[in-house]
Amino acid sequence: MDILQEIVAHKHEELEQMLAPKPSMRQALLDSDSGIIAEFKRRSPSKGWIKEEGRADVIPLSYQQNGAAALSILTDKHYFGGHDDFIRTARRSGVTIPVLYKNFVVSELQLYEALLCGASAVLLIAACLTKQECKTLLHTAHQLGLEVLLEMHSNEELEYADLEPDMCGVNNRNLGSFVTDVENSFRLAELLPKDAVKVSESGISRPETIHELRQAGFRGFLIGETFMREADPGQALQQLISRI
Repeated sequence: MDILQEIVAHKHEELEQMLAPKPSMRQALLDSDSGIIAEFKRRSPSKGWIKEEGRADVIPLSYQQNGAAALSILTDKHYFGGHDDFIRTARRSGVTIPVLYKNFVVSELQLYEALLCGASAVLLIAACLTKQECKTLLHTAHQLGLEVLLEMHSNEELEYADLEPDMCGVNNRNLGSFVTDVENSFRLAELLPKDAVKVSESGISRPETIHELRQAGFRGFLIGETFMREADPGQALQQLISRI
């Protein structure tokens, strides 16, 4: 084999690894006792820096070691201080559990970015997309082997659940005002399809809230700032799980 043949053969190996099936976030939530999706979130548009020094090669792996069912990693740069490389870095550090590509996805190009950096699932936000746009992106994501967490916030957006995403998320934070109210999950839970894998997002900090959300039918609980504001986010996760 000459050098060119060797390079091309290795490139095919790289592509096979890239396209290999990723761990299922949906199944991880169904199998988990805690259902916690621990988020690596360094910054918030409304509150500024939360943990500017937070390292993607430390915190995500610590979340995994301390019992997270899955991870959410912010990749938006301007408003959240994130980067696609944070997922790559987390994977290189030893993260093997499902990772959600957390961004404001409005183009198919971003789905390819999610695939290339090692994500298992992508977030699609109903408030950012028409239903047809969401349908197209969901279809492309599935073609690429990515699961979809479809986020809704209001009654008007519940029709997006008809697209049958892998997981239905209810954001307790209004993305216009950034006001957070966990009651939003309880209000919308009974209006979502009964067989949907439901995820409650934002404003969750107490084990009692997780118990109540489970009783309302939720299997996933996305928690970020509660952990990231602590000196050791992984330890904070472990302490919450021990109280559930």
